[in-house]
Amino acid sequence: MKRMNRRTGAVCLAAVLAAVLCTVYACGILIPEEAVTGSFLNAGCPPCLEHPFGTDALGRDLFLRTLKGLSVSMTVGLAASAVSAVIAVLVGIAAATGSKLMDGAVNWLIDLVMGVPHTILIILISFVLGRGLRGLLAGIAATHWCSLARLIRSEVLQLRSQQYVAVSRRLGKSGGWILRHHLLPHLAPQLFVGLILMFPHAILHEASISFLGFGLPPEQSAIGIILSESMRYLSAGMWWPAVLPGLTLVMIVLLVDKTGDSLRMIFDPYSAQE
Repeated sequence: MKRMNRRTGAVCLAAVLAAVLCTVYACGILIPEEAVTGSFLNAGCPPCLEHPFGTDALGRDLFLRTLKGLSVSMTVGLAASAVSAVIAVLVGIAAATGSKLMDGAVNWLIDLVMGVPHTILIILISFVLGRGLRGLLAGIAATHWCSLARLIRSEVLQLRSQQYVAVSRRLGKSGGWILRHHLLPHLAPQLFVGLILMFPHAILHEASISFLGFGLPPEQSAIGIILSESMRYLSAGMWWPAVLPGLTLVMIVLLVDKTGDSLRMIFDPYSAQE
C-alpha cells in the first residue's frame, strides 16, 4: 500500500507541475506583441502592483516580457530536445544492432561530443549556421543526445539477449519487425523520460547562448536577451530586470526537472519501489 501511495503521489505531482508549465506556456503565447511595447513615461519603474516585475529602460513591462520569453525558451527547448531524442534513438540502436566497427565509431563520436563543453560547441555551430533560431536549434540538438544514446544502446543490448527476441528470430521475423514489436515499445518510457530531462538543459543553454549574443535576435522577447539588456543598468541601481526574470527562469527549470524525476519514478519500477 505504501508503494502504491508513493506512485500515486508521483502521478499527482507530475500532473500539477505539468499543468503549471502548460499554463505559463499558454500565457506567454497568448500575450500580444502590443502588450510589450515600450513607453518612456514608464521607463525604469520598479516593481509595483501595476507592473509586478517593474519595467525596463524602454518602459516595457518585464512581467509580460518574461512570460513571452519563457514561452519562446520552452518552444526552442522542446523542439531541440525532441530532435536530440530522435538522434539518440537512431544512434543508440545503430550502435547496438550494427557491427563492432559501427559500435566503436558511435562510442568515439559520443566521447568526442561530450569532451567539448556544450556552450562552446553550441556557439560554434550557431556561428557557422549564421546565428538566429536555426543555428540555436541545431547547436542544442547536436549536443544533448549523447547520454540518452548510451542509455538506449545499453537497453537494446540487453533486450537483444532476451528469449522472446531469439524466438522471433527463429520464427523468421525480420529485424524491422523485431525493432517495431520488441525494441521500440520497451524503449518508449526511457525515450519519454530522457526527453523531459533534456528539456531543462536545453532551456538553460538557449538562455545562455542568447545572453552571449549568439542565439535569438535582440528584438525577440527571450529570457537571455532580457538578462543581457539588464546588465547595462545594474550599476544604476535597476536590479529588477536581472533578478526577477532570472529567478523565474530558474523556477521553471526546477519545475521541469522535478516533473522529469516524477515521471521517471512512474515509469521505472525500481524507482517506484524504493
